[in-house]
Amino acid sequence: MKKFLLALLFAPLIAFGSEGNVHLDKAPVNLEDYASLQRGARIFTNYCLSCHSAAAMRYSRLEDIGLSKDQIKDNLMFASDNVGDTMTISMSPDNAKAWFGAAPPDLSVEARARTPDWLYTYLRSFYLDDSRPTGWNNTVFEKVGMPHVLYTLQGEQVLKKSAAGAHDEQARPEFELVKPGKLSPAEYNAMVGDLVNYLTWMAEPAKATRQELGIVVLLFLGVFFVLAYYLKKEFWKDIH
Repeated sequence: MKKFLLALLFAPLIAFGSEGNVHLDKAPVNLEDYASLQRGARIFTNYCLSCHSAAAMRYSRLEDIGLSKDQIKDNLMFASDNVGDTMTISMSPDNAKAWFGAAPPDLSVEARARTPDWLYTYLRSFYLDDSRPTGWNNTVFEKVGMPHVLYTLQGEQVLKKSAAGAHDEQARPEFELVKPGKLSPAEYNAMVGDLVNYLTWMAEPAKATRQELGIVVLLFLGVFFVLAYYLKKEFWKDIH
């Protein structure tokens, strides 16, 4: 019975560890780079929001990264007319499951669930695979059901045979670009970096405000502690 309980306790950790046996590249996340966040928001609404929703995110929140209501309406809203609406999609979960085998996950907090490094590597690791229903596979998410929606930008790449079995952190998969896309490899990496930067911000839009407020609170408590200490000494000076 004890062994069974221990197995239940550590099962989530074992499962988490099994997903980490891949090489992950460092994502260029900078939540203070509003230009990058705005580019990422545009990429997200144009390429991701047709299948993935972000139900915990409102379009109006994009004002926090320097966009005006008119800019949001004119350039980023394709499924709604109200800036206060959440980023939902019209595709039903049943249709999504029928078309893709599983409903695409909501991306509101995907960066927190997967980590920015995972997303950055994943979006750059699709390769042609005739054995898959969509024609695509991914070294980070083996047998992925999602097609490579950004292939027109990245191009088509294949996994080199010498790295075909490399799905662990000891070997970094190598790809060969067989058909160039609209962007150069450097430009595509930069674009994915902007998208991941936005996804990271979207997962916790108030993070910067929360951190700033935390610093202010700690400073206040520090000053209050000094004042309280000397006030206590003054009240108790005749006793001590």
